Formats: sequence, structure tokens, C-alpha cells
Amino acid sequence: MCAQKSENTGKNGMTYADAGVDIDAGNALVERIKPAAKRTDRSGVMAGLGGFGALFDLKAAGFSDPVLVAATDGVGTKLRIAIDTGLVDGVGIDLVAMCVNDLVCQGAEPLFFLDYFATGKLDTDVAARIIEGIAEGCVRSGCALIGGETAEMPGMYVDGDFDLAGFAVGAMERGATLPHAVAPGDILLGLASNGVHSNGYSLVRRLVEHSGLGWDADCPFSGGSLGQALLLPTRLYVRSCLAAIRAGGVHALAHITGGGLSENLPRVLPQGMGAVVDLDAWELPGVFKWMAGVGGMEQGEMLKTFNCGIGMVMVCAPDQAGAIAMILDEAGEQVTRIGEVTDTPGMQFKGALM
Repeated sequence: MCAQKSENTGKNGMTYADAGVDIDAGNALVERIKPAAKRTDRSGVMAGLGGFGALFDLKAAGFSDPVLVAATDGVGTKLRIAIDTGLVDGVGIDLVAMCVNDLVCQGAEPLFFLDYFATGKLDTDVAARIIEGIAEGCVRSGCALIGGETAEMPGMYVDGDFDLAGFAVGAMERGATLPHAVAPGDILLGLASNGVHSNGYSLVRRLVEHSGLGWDADCPFSGGSLGQALLLPTRLYVRSCLAAIRAGGVHALAHITGGGLSENLPRVLPQGMGAVVDLDAWELPGVFKWMAGVGGMEQGEMLKTFNCGIGMVMVCAPDQAGAIAMILDEAGEQVTRIGEVTDTPGMQFKGALM
């Protein structure tokens, strides 16, 4: 039987673009972000963007007997505010911070970072602004942006929506893992946050809705709009904490993320130990006072939901706490002695937040 010839030889067949995926836009994005990724180059990078995988040389990065540490995270529903306001430039920094601040808590130096950006229809400008923010976060924390994935998935996300995920790898010399040698009497140094960071935003959005304010309303607790204030990027603690770790006397670090002080500090304390925290040692920042007032929130709920002004807690040897605080201060941190480790299990809070 002879095959029939098509009489519609001039008709174009379906394309990937007909299905809603624009390969050309993806290629244009890669070209636009190459300079941003180049800014993040550091010792150890062998091959970055463009290949099927990225290469990193640990020996060239200065390690002799390294242990690798990995962390992955997202930005959560803070993205909803960024999408609704169009203020997307800082969420890339948030993404990096949520990963690398966790790495340093293990005593690791962040080495490289990869991102995943997914959207229904690729807007090259929006995506580039986000990834340029990721690169800025990498520069500030000393790690290289060596790869990532941009996924255009029509039908999975409504127009304008996107999601972000990040993956970071760090390293330390064998035997340098934190926490280490935590003991009763160790001093707790609190490193100030610069806002809500990237946790608790499902509640934040509910509180804003309850207040009756829009994202473009004048901020009731600082300058600018409410949306701008709530989108301040998470603070990066990597360089300051690494400087303190290298000086000696740091026994543990706790990144105060989801779960607040109540849940995160106990994660670095040995079994049978606890901590006492003096809530009068620092002033609750305005954003938390405002949210507590709008929602009529109790102190316990605030402490287990938000960082309440303390983004990182460093557990230090008592005889070195003063010197460590000076190192952190010189690195630009606002440092407060907030308590100490005890031989009584559980968290004890003295004083009042408000």
C-alpha cells in the first residue's frame, strides 16, 4: 500500500511556543544573568552556567580534609507579597539567606548555590531581577552561583505567579562541626534581625488583611510603604559568624527561623540542658509591636512564630564572649547578650517582650 502524501504541505505544525513555552525567552534570560553570576565567582569554581552540571574543586577552595554540608529552602508565602506588589528584587537575597544562614550554623563556609525558578509564563525582566537578587545574596555571603533551573510551566501557575527554591553546599574541615562543647554557663549572644525575614508570612498576610491596610499604604511602623517594609530581605550572617568561629570560642549557632526563639535555640543544646533568655535585654522592633497589636497576640505566640528582633543566636564560651561580641560588632552586627545555657532542660523566658 502506498503512503498518502499530505496536501497541506504549506501548513505549519504545532510548536512548543503554541503550548505556552518560549525557549527564546529562556535563552535571553540566561544571557542577561551571566554577568550577575560572574560577580559571584570564587576560588574553587571550575565550570558554572551553561553545562549540564557545575564543577567545584574543594582543594582549590583551600580545604584539605573537607566535610560537605548541604541545605535547601524556599522563601515561603513572602513571595505572595512580592508578586502582588511587583517588588521582587529582594526575594533572591531571601532565598540565599535561608540556605546559607543554616549552613553556617553547622560551622560550614558556603561554597556554591543553585536556584530553581518556576513560573507559568516567563517574564524575562521579572526573572532577571529575581536572579540578580540571588547573585547579590551570593556575593554578600561569599558563595558562587554556579547553576540553576528556570521552568516555564503553563497551566501550573496563574499569570504572574512564580515559585523559588534554593540549594546551597558548604564545607568545613573534619572535626570542626557545630554545635560542639556546649556547656551550662555558656553565654547567648543575640544578633539583631532587620525585620520579619522569611518566616511566618501566612500569619503576616492575615494580620495585614485584618488591619485593613493595603501593601501601598504608608507603613505604620517605619518609612515607605507597608509592602516595602515587609519585603526587607533576610539578613545574611555568614561573614560575621565565620569570623567569630575562626577566632575560637563559638560553641553553637541557632538561625531563628520558623518556630522562633522557642523552637530553634533548643535544637543546638545537648540533652539535659536548657537556656534562660532575658526578654528585657533588647527592644522589640516596631514591625513586631505592630503585628502583636493588630492581632492581639500573646507573648508565647510571638516567640514561637517570629524572630522578634533576634535573627541568629551564638552560644559562646563565657571567657571569650566579650571578644566574640567585639568581632561581631566590627563586622556590622548589632549584638546583645540575651542569656545563658543552663543545666535545666527547657526554655525559660524572663521579662517581657512588650
